Amino acid sequence: MSKGFPGPKTLAALRRGIPLFKNGQRFDRETEHARRRGLRPVRQIVVDRAAGDFVWDLDGRRYIDFQNGWATNPLGNCHPEILEAVEGANRRYGFHYDHPLRYDLAERLADIMPGQALPRTNFEVSGTEAAEAAVQLALTHAQRRYIITFASSYHGNSLATKVLSGMVDDTSPCLEAWGGGVIKAPYPYSEQLPAGMSEEQYTEYCLWYLDNHIPSAIAHRDHIAGILVEPGLAEGGNWIPSTRFIQGIRALCDKNNWLMIADEVLTGVGRTGRMWAIEHYVVEPDILVYGKNLSGGIAPLAGVSARDDILGDNPHFDSGSTFAGTPAGCAAALKTLEIFSRDNVVEHAQHLGQIAASITQGWERFGIVRQARGNGLLLGVSFQAPADRDDNVENWWVARAVRGYMLERGVWAISAREDTIRMYPALTMDEAVLREGLEIMEEAIAHVEETGLSATEGDSAAYPSGVAGF
Repeated sequence: MSKGFPGPKTLAALRRGIPLFKNGQRFDRETEHARRRGLRPVRQIVVDRAAGDFVWDLDGRRYIDFQNGWATNPLGNCHPEILEAVEGANRRYGFHYDHPLRYDLAERLADIMPGQALPRTNFEVSGTEAAEAAVQLALTHAQRRYIITFASSYHGNSLATKVLSGMVDDTSPCLEAWGGGVIKAPYPYSEQLPAGMSEEQYTEYCLWYLDNHIPSAIAHRDHIAGILVEPGLAEGGNWIPSTRFIQGIRALCDKNNWLMIADEVLTGVGRTGRMWAIEHYVVEPDILVYGKNLSGGIAPLAGVSARDDILGDNPHFDSGSTFAGTPAGCAAALKTLEIFSRDNVVEHAQHLGQIAASITQGWERFGIVRQARGNGLLLGVSFQAPADRDDNVENWWVARAVRGYMLERGVWAISAREDTIRMYPALTMDEAVLREGLEIMEEAIAHVEETGLSATEGDSAAYPSGVAGF
């Protein structure tokens, strides 16, 4: 275990910087509350530089990067070819809306869409904007007023996408009255199943709920425009849906004349070992939402693609913003997709995903591990309090303790107010680096299982929402 963590430069930066941002006034109070409970505050770093599979903090410590810019760096940090492409686009075009790179990228995206069935494109800046645009597109095309989404889903952090999302946490109070057009349905997790159901039974219940309970008790089926679904419940914990569930949604959409909208902001562009996660299910959506990996982690770009009849002639649809489809963003995306093709990136990600699965599946032997799961490099491990603890220890405290030990040992992963540690390695990560990072994580799990949440080793429940360092 590394002593004096974080280092003095990092700690000084945190103490200076945290009070400047949202909830900064809570930090000292929550830290003191943790100390009184005999727990340590959340361990954090501040990135000084990044390259390839690694980041370094202000004190020069190196970390294997499983956080990956919140899953936005498919080719690793600061890829030199993408940096060069972005600089070249900025020098040639500056910022202007109409430029040929927009058209080049739209053509390239049409070629790689599932079944080449979604040839129309609308660029956005972020995944949040793209999800909003997809919903407005569905509503205006169908001329219907309701959208179905799912519990624990995440579609963005704007007012509209918070309403669309199914994550009930500190960011959602006071928004309930804004959700009149959004119908939330259960999502079939692979654990914590209700009423003693099997996974298959709960999946059938969730599909029944969509086709029977909602139309009979909530909204007429002819007033529903479509279903917005993540083919991998990413921010909700990297849950992997069954083939039956995703194919069942497609069948219900066909039956009821609903649009199927796949939100692949986090799961798309190679993350699951396919170009699109939806391809694992042999399903073509009507609208597809993407972002993150598309532009190589260098310049922001997201978008929506749809069938011709949905996006080709829809006078009521209007979305986009000043910085949607910038020359830099399009150049970054074109270079990213070029490298994907040239270097067989998706195939490499699939190979790494198989390695990760072979290692993490054995972790369920630990008493604090509820489940290890993944699809390609969409990886999640959920935790639970030790069976012998009777002092109201919450599951996410355990996850945070494991994640904190990993960080001190040099592996950076995500655990954001949840009982799951999520990992998003670069799709091009060196196999030896992946194995080293997972070995350190296994050591962290074993360490926390053995020592518990002691003041010297554990992590606290003192997690001020909005403070850096998940």
